[in-house]
Amino acid sequence: MAEQHEVVAAISDPGEIGRAEHNAGDRFVVAVSNLAAWLFPILMVAICAQVVLRTSGVNQAWLDDLQWWLYGAAVLVGIAYAVTTNSHVRVDIFYDNFEQRKRIRTDILGLGWLFLPFIILCWDVTLDYALTSIRADEGSDSPNGLHNLWIMKGLMNLSFILIAVATWSAYVRLLGKLTYPHLWKQLLFAFPATAYVMNLVFYYAVFGVAWLMKTPEMDARDVGRTAIFGEIEWGPHEMRYTVLAGLVLAVLAIVIARAVARKKEA
Repeated sequence: MAEQHEVVAAISDPGEIGRAEHNAGDRFVVAVSNLAAWLFPILMVAICAQVVLRTSGVNQAWLDDLQWWLYGAAVLVGIAYAVTTNSHVRVDIFYDNFEQRKRIRTDILGLGWLFLPFIILCWDVTLDYALTSIRADEGSDSPNGLHNLWIMKGLMNLSFILIAVATWSAYVRLLGKLTYPHLWKQLLFAFPATAYVMNLVFYYAVFGVAWLMKTPEMDARDVGRTAIFGEIEWGPHEMRYTVLAGLVLAVLAIVIARAVARKKEA
């Protein structure tokens, strides 16, 4: 009688788990991540080549730079993949014991209220970081290194857009397991992210108009000091006009989306 072996471990592709539930954003992130996964074998070749060359007394600085470029790009895309496939590490002793709906609510809170605003902040901070590098045509510190460093910094900024797509897509997918994910519900249950995006849209739109209307002697810093970018104060508290505008626009967007949804249901 043939022996039956118990399967104690199995290797599976996280991108294929729950694939039937994936929306368009999820599938896009998985496709990009599967392509970016080829960066890792290229990285291994670059590391081994540099070790051999250094042992033989030849140092290629561009190989050192290439390793950082490949590793940085692969890791950032990997974050988006981990969010989509829920394959990231959880340091949580309570989550596994939650019932399913409570797990979903916890994930929605973590994605919409904590992680997505942080990713939007990362995109906003690295935008000027990338644009400054592009304007300066930044290169390697080493004459023999990889130049056009602005390519890597630009890709870093774009990677946060990919992570945001992954986070939003996963959030909407999870929200759909609790309720029909109307647009107004998507915006409401991720209100911090919604308000932050509205703030950025308003800020950059106003800044663009102010830049077009500036006098020749004004620079970007002077434009940023105009009255619209000032602060409103009440007692010991203060808030920038652009932040207040972002909050108002977020509420208006939710109200309008709710009205449109009710009109379609009627």
